[in-house]
Amino acid sequence: MHSVFSELAILLMIAAAAGAISLWLRQPLLIAYIAIGLIAGPSMLGLVTAHEQIDLFAQIGVAVLLFIVGLKLDLQHIRHIGPVALATGLGQLTFTIVFGFVLILLLGKTMMEALYVSVALTFSSTIIIVKLLSDKREIDSLHGRIAVGFLIVQDLAVVLAMMAMSAMRSDGDAAVQDVLLSLAWRVSVAAVVIYVLMRYILPKWVTLIAKSQELLLIFAIAWGTGFAAIGEMIGFSKEAGAFLAGFTLASTVYRDAIHARLSGIRDFLLLFFFVDLGAKLDLSTLGAEIWPAIALSVFVLIGNPLIVMAIMGYMGYRKRTGFLAGLTVAQISEFSIIFVAMGISIGHVGVEALSLTTLVGIVTITLSTYMILFSHPLYEKLSPWMGWFERRKPFREMAVESGKVVQKHADVIVFGMGRYGAGLASGLKKAGLSVIGVDFDPETIRSMKRQGLPVYYGDCTSLEFLETLPLNGAAWVVSALPDIASNTSLLDALKQHEFQGEVAIIAREGVEQKLYCSTKPVTVIYPMQNAVHYTVESIYNLVQENKKETAA
Repeated sequence: MHSVFSELAILLMIAAAAGAISLWLRQPLLIAYIAIGLIAGPSMLGLVTAHEQIDLFAQIGVAVLLFIVGLKLDLQHIRHIGPVALATGLGQLTFTIVFGFVLILLLGKTMMEALYVSVALTFSSTIIIVKLLSDKREIDSLHGRIAVGFLIVQDLAVVLAMMAMSAMRSDGDAAVQDVLLSLAWRVSVAAVVIYVLMRYILPKWVTLIAKSQELLLIFAIAWGTGFAAIGEMIGFSKEAGAFLAGFTLASTVYRDAIHARLSGIRDFLLLFFFVDLGAKLDLSTLGAEIWPAIALSVFVLIGNPLIVMAIMGYMGYRKRTGFLAGLTVAQISEFSIIFVAMGISIGHVGVEALSLTTLVGIVTITLSTYMILFSHPLYEKLSPWMGWFERRKPFREMAVESGKVVQKHADVIVFGMGRYGAGLASGLKKAGLSVIGVDFDPETIRSMKRQGLPVYYGDCTSLEFLETLPLNGAAWVVSALPDIASNTSLLDALKQHEFQGEVAIIAREGVEQKLYCSTKPVTVIYPMQNAVHYTVESIYNLVQENKKETAA
């Protein structure tokens, strides 16, 4: 036991160091964890010997991950996924499975390997995408909301795929209709049990348990792992059982509290899953899968975004929105690896399929991370060749233009109607200034118009669009755009327009000031710093007044 403890301690220290390097490279941590397992495994250094203990932690980690996925799928939210998320999600799934299946067969794989790997290629990492979009402050943008919508569709699809594959056990030669009938029967029984739990039992039970936060955490883990074990016993899979356990709690008022407490445990336990995965990989097997992995990586990196752009273009979205949303599916996810690993456990595929999927995951996650981080500069370079992915009249985003308020004068033009930009524009208008807002999100435009604020829909980086704005009479242009690339492009466009007024940038980080000032002299405003100074001054004045009253 002492040696096992020491081994795990060494792995954790190595993981912390490798994680720091991964953050420096702006890469998801799971890439570093797989590399640790590969280096420390029997194929190289042979440091990993406690396979049973690590495998146990890994299985619990996967159960907690699926539990959290189910926990986030509130029924109310599912109803509002929207047609574009559903159409894009299902379209991308169908395209990737069909063409991926054919491509994998051409690469010399068996039918079952082609089926598993092609399905695995369809899933994108919700965790990674949401983190990247949040860091870029694009999670509430139009393409961010659409991306999150079809990621939810993918999450539902992976659970259904796991249920279907677990029903097709390797020892069974039953006809397809028998398998589907058995699966439908089990799903129906599970649906009735879940309804009874959610309707009559769990609300009172969880309310009682929630009186203790520590007990709530223990209950959540017990509930998730218990359902996982039951799911495996009745012919589903541990992953499907854990997902259903989370789903039963998704409509309770305590789901956010449970999610917050489980997130750290999930990340800790998944470390062991990816280390265990890397340790089980055979370098000789990996070498044989390099060329198939490269072919499939190119397919995922290019094919998945293209199909998303095509569907969104057909549905009336602009090529820019389709491109930014499409980049979020240019990768496979941790679910892809878990799905293929499940196929190995039930005897459908061999370790070669897992090696291939893992290699594709490493390549696509690494490259797509940088593609998303630098999505705006990438779009600027590629946009001239993207005319095929936009209708002559992108009606879904042009719908807001028909009722556009035409205003011939403005004291201030605010670009970016997010929370800060919208609040700033409304505040300036109440102060008596003539204000115009500009944004690229149709829903934001409609919301601002309902509040009586004159707003224009358009791309702030386009010189042609800037020509339609009353810039000549404006004293100030204020940018509340969320990223450096958009702000830099706006400044360049204003310079080409020969704008004579003053420009202010709402900056998030101090390092951005040099970039802005090197492009065009601007006023850089730091909301957080200003808010802190104002709060300090206000509290100081209140404390001094209180002292004077006490002394008197």
